[in-house]
Amino acid sequence: MSAADVPAGSAAAPDRITPMLFAVAIFTSASLVFVVQPMVTKLVLPMLGGSPQVWNTAMVFFQAALLAGYGYAHLLQRIASLRTQVMVHLGLLAAAALFLPLSVNGLLGDPDPAAPILWLLGTLALSVGAPFAVLSATAPLLQAWYARVRAGHADGKNPYVLYAASNLGSFLALLSYPVLIEPLATLSGQRWGWTAGYGLFVALILIMAVTVWKRRTEAAPEPAQLDRSAPLTWKDRTILILLAAAPSSLMLGVTAHLSTDVASAPFLWVIPLALYLLTFVIAFQAKPWIPLPITLVIQGAVGAVAVTLAAFRSDEWLVLFSISILAFFFTTLMCHQLLAARRPAPDRLTEFYLLMSLGGVVGGAFTALLAPVIFNDVWEYPLMLVLVGLARPWGKGWKLGYREAYFLLAGLVIAALPPAIHGVVHANQSLWSMFQDPAVFRQITVIMLGAAAVCAFLIRDRALAYFALLAAMTASAQWINKGYDATYTERSFFGVMSVSNVPDERLGGDVHVLMHGTTLHGAQARDPRYACAPTMYYAPTTPIGQSAVMIQNRRPAVKIGVVGQGSGAMAAYKRPGDTLTFFEIDPMVDRLSRDPQWFTYISDCAQGPVRTVLGDARLTLEDEPAGSYDLLIIDAFSSDAVPTHLLTQEAIDGYLKLVKPDGIVVLHLSNRNLDITLPAVAAARALGVPERHQIYVESRDAPDMAEASTEALILSPTPQGLADFAADPRWRLLAPTEVRPWTDDYVNLFGSLVRATF
Repeated sequence: MSAADVPAGSAAAPDRITPMLFAVAIFTSASLVFVVQPMVTKLVLPMLGGSPQVWNTAMVFFQAALLAGYGYAHLLQRIASLRTQVMVHLGLLAAAALFLPLSVNGLLGDPDPAAPILWLLGTLALSVGAPFAVLSATAPLLQAWYARVRAGHADGKNPYVLYAASNLGSFLALLSYPVLIEPLATLSGQRWGWTAGYGLFVALILIMAVTVWKRRTEAAPEPAQLDRSAPLTWKDRTILILLAAAPSSLMLGVTAHLSTDVASAPFLWVIPLALYLLTFVIAFQAKPWIPLPITLVIQGAVGAVAVTLAAFRSDEWLVLFSISILAFFFTTLMCHQLLAARRPAPDRLTEFYLLMSLGGVVGGAFTALLAPVIFNDVWEYPLMLVLVGLARPWGKGWKLGYREAYFLLAGLVIAALPPAIHGVVHANQSLWSMFQDPAVFRQITVIMLGAAAVCAFLIRDRALAYFALLAAMTASAQWINKGYDATYTERSFFGVMSVSNVPDERLGGDVHVLMHGTTLHGAQARDPRYACAPTMYYAPTTPIGQSAVMIQNRRPAVKIGVVGQGSGAMAAYKRPGDTLTFFEIDPMVDRLSRDPQWFTYISDCAQGPVRTVLGDARLTLEDEPAGSYDLLIIDAFSSDAVPTHLLTQEAIDGYLKLVKPDGIVVLHLSNRNLDITLPAVAAARALGVPERHQIYVESRDAPDMAEASTEALILSPTPQGLADFAADPRWRLLAPTEVRPWTDDYVNLFGSLVRATF
């Protein structure tokens, strides 16, 4: 606004419309920003599978795009005229609309499974970068405008309260997507609905601009007339960045930790992200629901307990889950409240948000991009919990009173005891027999570290001492746990894989088990007498094993395809004349299953070479000749990061085209938390193909690691393909279902979760 726009001597008139317009516009933009994130990520999932790391990497992109938007909002403040700023922003909103409706840009081709991160970041930038960045600039930009147009009012002095409207919109949008939007709308409908919402937002900006210009904001002086606050020092900027980086890293870290070490579940990412947004709402309230002093006390307690338990897996998953979530919430709230306490005057508002966004990118990039490369497990989560201790009150630094020094020394001694005791008893065979059971020594370790956690809580107001003790406790817990847990652990973009040794005397002793987080992906006995006997879901007694045997009984040489390699157990069925191909998205899984140090199904048990095709199965199967397979097994759904694009009607139709007229497709549908059977049955019936279903319950008389309860659905292009299965009473037809089949345009995961739960 120019000086000519302001009538001299005018008084500011009461105005309720302008604050409401600003709040609605900020709420709308935030809702659009948080709806587009799961929607666009869902668009690219068919090319990268259902790994949680896809979501984490996408989050880093959106944080970087948010940083670009905040940077643009900050630079725009250099234009003196508010009217010119509005015109520039409207012009960019119009230009970004050229990318609508949103779709995946295919310029970069298909992803390389060995290095998918750059492909994902580039594809997201080309597909959604422009509209997301411009839209994300709304929150700081409109708050800065609000401070200008309301300069003569009390609320103009604290535009930060509008940040609550932004985070409320984000919070509601985040919760509504899995519960309402995804179940009720197709992906095409979501894209067009988001486009309509974008148009509504642009209309709001236009109405707001006309209203502001019409009222002429009589009390708002030009920027040159406003008193400028002192610039932020580099120390202040660094602190703001670090306070924003820690919660961002923790949000992704706790999601990876929970899904890897506690209890993987669908929509797990929703809880940390929702709590992350909620802490912003609380921190920027004029009167926070939870004051900072209370936050500091609770965080000091749950933070110390969380670093103790972060190393351990337990059947008491609900306890571990609750402590992890509480620690994340109060640690994030503490950082955001300290951040809010340092917010500068309104004329530095856009710089503040720019620094906060930069911190979000730094924290997210560390967890999603750097940690999987430098760590072989989810070390970033306990590491960040320890480092955040430095954000607590410092008191007098290392100058401790007698009381603080005593509790610090006592805590350090207690934390050192478990590794020391473990080393002593390990060297003494008579003592070692008492602690061979990992549960016994873990219980002792938890009790000892619990005492150390009490000491840490008592010195919570001495940040350096608190940090040092938490670091010692974390090192002790991790050292003890890794000494008893996985024999080998490795990490890739697609997750953490571990090989554990589980003794089973009825299988000759040691059994190597391949785990992806908490999900079992195969097991093999090491005793040569049992080594080539397929186990767990692939045992001959299970639906998968039955299918392999029946198909092999038809011909002396058959062609078998398996989506999902796991430990390579299906290779044990391969005869000299058979052809076997695995389709696997993670190169690390292929490497582990072929390493005789861990598994020998492929190297020793298979009679002849076994081929592995790397990449997402929907893409790689397109290159296979039609009508060539006798048996195609789709075994990618047992974890809770379900690649839903492999279970759509279009995907199943593609599988059926790859098998011979009498060939069969086996869908392995065992899943702990989701009902994925009914959508698969509905898809088969929509395609008009015969199907049969079986739930196999493992025998109580079998060795522990020999079998696993298994659910499967078999399909064939013709009734002849299922003739021998239909004659087997173990394979049955399910009752008619009203569940809607999943398609490439529609998936309802929330409905599957509800059916499985209730």
